[in-house]
Amino acid sequence: MVTEREGRLWLVDVVRGTSQQVAGAPEVMVMEQGGLGDVVAHPNYARNQRIYLSYAEPGPNGTAGAAVGYGRLALHEGAPRLEQFRVIWRQQPKVEGGAHFSHRIAFSPDGHLFVSSGDRFQFQPAQEFDTNLGKIVRLTAEGAPAPGNPFASRGGVAAEIWTLGHRSVLGLAFAPDGRLWQHEMGPRDGDEVNLIERGRNYGWPIVSYGTQYEGRPMPRDHSARGYEEPKVHWNPSISPAGMIIYTGDLFPQWRGDMLLGGLSGQLLVRVDLDGANAREAERWEMGARIRDVDQGPGGEIYLLEDGPSGGRMLRLRPADAPNAGARRP
Repeated sequence: MVTEREGRLWLVDVVRGTSQQVAGAPEVMVMEQGGLGDVVAHPNYARNQRIYLSYAEPGPNGTAGAAVGYGRLALHEGAPRLEQFRVIWRQQPKVEGGAHFSHRIAFSPDGHLFVSSGDRFQFQPAQEFDTNLGKIVRLTAEGAPAPGNPFASRGGVAAEIWTLGHRSVLGLAFAPDGRLWQHEMGPRDGDEVNLIERGRNYGWPIVSYGTQYEGRPMPRDHSARGYEEPKVHWNPSISPAGMIIYTGDLFPQWRGDMLLGGLSGQLLVRVDLDGANAREAERWEMGARIRDVDQGPGGEIYLLEDGPSGGRMLRLRPADAPNAGARRP
């Protein structure tokens, strides 16, 4: 399944290279970085046909915020439809502006729902407990705060929070060993890859390996100030977007590693993961903004290009693999 920012949801047949628009997607607010965002199937999709979507929705007086909901994908002959869609989580509060929604979705091995909530370009709320902006939240599959969250005793929205101090998280994925990884954009430079651990603070907007847009330098001494150090950071920026931890057989040398796209960098990047450690291992110039990365059931890798004139879906396979071409649906 593929989302487009303007609100279209597509069901793509990667064998035939065809696509059908899915009816029943929620109405979205399209502004700057806002629109229809992530799409993820429930771990028990074969039983419940449940599809989760994230998107930007309007609020009062010109405000906006991210929301997450789910519906049942009904594969009617020739007319797929998302039925009984219901919203289960929202950013609090809604604010003005169209930046840093984040709203990436990942299910943990034990079935909990993790959502990245960007700081919405508000800065300090990423360090505050009366808002879920600038956080990664941990929920039940129905959207309630999950039992065992680190700040549950504070009550209110703090009961959702798993980690804090984040800026704009556009990659979120679990590794086979159960570790949760993310990447986020820095301000000017300072893009990061982080290992996400319960209750930790990742420092935004107090520390960063980047600089503020007006050129003001930021402190970099994360650990000395009590914040988590990124495992990888980039100067200059690559604008990371989309991410998988590869588990397939077509590229066995990459198994267990992170593959992420670069927007301004126009890259595909492999980050070698070794337990709790990470390092950039390879990068490939793609000649286009890479918005998202996914893995097919046979271990093939799919990339989504991004641009004002539209983009392509690319399929990557080893050069010696059968049917190794790329198709455009």
